[in-house]
Amino acid sequence: MTAAMPEQPPEEDAADAPREFTIDELAVETRVPSRTIRFYQSKKALPAPERRGRKAVYNEAHADRLRLIARLQDQGLTIKAIRDVLARADKGELVLGDWLGLKDQLQTPWVDDTPQVLTRQALLELAGDDRDGLVADLVRLGLAERAGDAFTVASPGLLRVTMQLQRAGIGLEGSVEAGRLLRKHMARAAADVSKHFLAHLRSAPDGQSAATRMTEAFSTLRPVGLEAVRLIFAQEMERALRGLVESGRATDVARRG
Repeated sequence: MTAAMPEQPPEEDAADAPREFTIDELAVETRVPSRTIRFYQSKKALPAPERRGRKAVYNEAHADRLRLIARLQDQGLTIKAIRDVLARADKGELVLGDWLGLKDQLQTPWVDDTPQVLTRQALLELAGDDRDGLVADLVRLGLAERAGDAFTVASPGLLRVTMQLQRAGIGLEGSVEAGRLLRKHMARAAADVSKHFLAHLRSAPDGQSAATRMTEAFSTLRPVGLEAVRLIFAQEMERALRGLVESGRATDVARRG
């Protein structure tokens, strides 16, 4: 009898073989310039390619990482922050999907005050005043920005508050400066309080990711934080104004009048 020939392993289907790229091919695949790929490698955000002699070989993992870097850049992260986030994900210290969801949650606006592009007439209607020279004053003070025949108002809410203060007897310049003072001190307070909450946030219970825990906590923080700011600022304004009256400094206004 003729001996049976040993069964040969099937040849690997070329379509199933892992794809490999030169740096220029990777640039075409991902639409990321070669020089940018090298920059990401230098910053440790992208793993080094496999070396085969003098040839650098990239694979699908590099392409996927470049797509992820692009997504994180669209989220506004610097390359240093991207490197750190990806390094933690690679070590299993965070689930990237959860982290991206948390980032979206934290970037949700706390107030509905989106910029508006308005005609001159619509700007005057928003301001509630049509005096001559008002538009020029709003542009000069940074409350509106001229763009051809239209005007961009970065914060319609603050513009309305400023105009209310003007009608109460406080000039535009004084109102804008008050806003700058508030922003300066509130920016510091917001940074300090957010770090404080992050440091004191309790560990996530079993079965719940840390990102989910933080998402729930900061969802609660938004309405509670706004109410706390309203109450504390009101209490401190009462204290400050009472001090002006008791010290006699409030009479300066009457003298100037």
